[in-house]
Amino acid sequence: MFCINKQKKQDETLVNESINAKEMLVITDEGEKLGVLTKAKALQQAEERGLDLVLVSPDANPPVAKMMDYSRFRFEQQKRQKEMKKKQKVMVVQEIQLSPTIEKHDFDTKARKAKTILDKGNKVKITLRFYGRMIVHQDLGMEVINKFIESLQDCSTVESQPKLDGRSLFAVIAPKIEK
Repeated sequence: MFCINKQKKQDETLVNESINAKEMLVITDEGEKLGVLTKAKALQQAEERGLDLVLVSPDANPPVAKMMDYSRFRFEQQKRQKEMKKKQKVMVVQEIQLSPTIEKHDFDTKARKAKTILDKGNKVKITLRFYGRMIVHQDLGMEVINKFIESLQDCSTVESQPKLDGRSLFAVIAPKIEK
C-alpha cells in the first residue's frame, strides 16, 4: 500500500471549522476588536452575525481571525485577479538575423519586417553572425547593425547597444512609447 500525501494549496484560506487554533484574536467585519476568544466562542459570535470566521494571520501570536462574508470576499479577490491579468501585457522578443555582407534589398526587407514587429508592440533582437574569417572584419558587422538600428530610429528605442558575444553581434530594440 502507498499513502497519498495531501497538501493544502498556498492560496487556501482557513475558514470556520477548518481553523485549528484553540484561541484567536477576533476582529468584526467593521474592524472592531473583540479580543482573544476560544474557537467555539468565536464561531458562535460569527454565526450570530451571519458571517464566516476567516483566519487572516495564522502565523501571529495569537492567530488573527476576521468575521466576513467569505463567498463575497473570494468573489472580490477573483475579480481583482482577473482585472490584473487583463492589464498585464506579455512582451515577445522576435529575432532578425543579419549578415555582414547583406545586400541592400535584403536589408530593406528585414527592416520592414522589424518595423511590423515593432508596430505590434514586440521587441526585436538583432543578431549578426560572423562565419569563418568574417570575424576579422567586426567593424563591418558593427556598421551594418548600427545602420539597421538607425533605419528603425523613428519607431524604436535601443534597449541594449550592439555587443559581441562569441561569433555574434547582438542588439535589442523596443517599440517607442508615445506619451
